[in-house]
Amino acid sequence: MLEALKERVNADAGLVRRGRYLTTTFLIQSGDTSWLISIFEGKIVSVTRGPFVMPSSSFALRASEGEWQKFFLAKPPPGSNDLMALVRRKTLRAEGDLQVFMAHLRYFKEALAKLRPAAGGAA
Repeated sequence: MLEALKERVNADAGLVRRGRYLTTTFLIQSGDTSWLISIFEGKIVSVTRGPFVMPSSSFALRASEGEWQKFFLAKPPPGSNDLMALVRRKTLRAEGDLQVFMAHLRYFKEALAKLRPAAGGAA
């Protein structure tokens, strides 16, 4: 699922420019599967699938596999179409240094929306 994230985000010059002040590593967990995503100045440099013994990340986004599947639909249902909607419904847990996540929220929303069919736009 997340393997295509690096290529899709890095191909969007506007999104990379929006994240030019963002350098971090964060974790996405879908059920029992985890990925570490490293970003340097808005470009995704690696997407590494776990399992990890002691992953090091700024923050983590954790949801069930079913919730991520709904989020990544071409037209997600209301409440599953936005990261903050998932948080509000308590189906997505955001943990760790949330200042990094919130300061670059639009970047993360648009980056993850790139995994939706038809290239995906802003969430």
